[in-house]
Amino acid sequence: MAIIHDILSAKQQSRKLLVLLVDPEKQVAPADMGRLLRLPDMIFVGGSTGACSDAYISQLRAETDRPILLFPGNITQFTPAADALLFLTLLNARIPEVLVMPHIQVAKQVLQSGIEAISMGYILVDGGHQSSVERATHCTPIPQSDTDTILSTAIAGQLMGKKLIYLEAGSGAHMPVSTDIIHTVSQHLSVPLIVGGGICTPEAMITAFEAGADIVVIGNHFEQKPDEIADFVKAKGLSRSLLIGERADQALRQSYLFHCSLLLIPSPALRRYRGS
Repeated sequence: MAIIHDILSAKQQSRKLLVLLVDPEKQVAPADMGRLLRLPDMIFVGGSTGACSDAYISQLRAETDRPILLFPGNITQFTPAADALLFLTLLNARIPEVLVMPHIQVAKQVLQSGIEAISMGYILVDGGHQSSVERATHCTPIPQSDTDTILSTAIAGQLMGKKLIYLEAGSGAHMPVSTDIIHTVSQHLSVPLIVGGGICTPEAMITAFEAGADIVVIGNHFEQKPDEIADFVKAKGLSRSLLIGERADQALRQSYLFHCSLLLIPSPALRRYRGS
């Protein structure tokens, strides 16, 4: 079955997906990450600069059976060795060199490779820090105060036929995409909504899921602390509140978040999150 069908099926079942983004230039070697690569639901591979080789994908495959999707920052990051390619359009870009030229340059190669290409609308949102995407594309992020523009951009992406919409606060973001934005956008989309950037705690992940994200991407945080991905997976797996609809009792949801922070996070991490 095609990966996009798996993603759509997960959305229909209200099953949330956790993705680990690995950057071949910066990430710990796959062999060193070992079992950690088997914990998330999917692996995204890519970065704003640098290339991605068949050899790197092979190293990942040796460690995980999770689907591997290319999340390219430029055309040099394409390799048919992956399971699928996120054929993304930076929707708030304003120059053709970013909007369409990379797609034209790699289109024939993608088609001839036979790889599953998943069209995705990518929206750069201000995360309070200049991201590598912003530096590489010279694209101005949309301020988080401008919810209407973010919403209109996401709707435009869906109307253009994008199968996924990604709200990105950028690697190393000081503030993730707000819950108000996630909730507003998710209420107007029928396609899966991905959220990433600045999500550095299990609580932040759960908050994004409960606001309406179908998929949460974590990455930059784990370049230095790869072992902490286990905390995120535990929180996601035990989060009954993710299956509770909008009519759920708010006290129950808040109670779960509190107990998640106390019970699921190892004590060193807990002390750090609590500021002690």
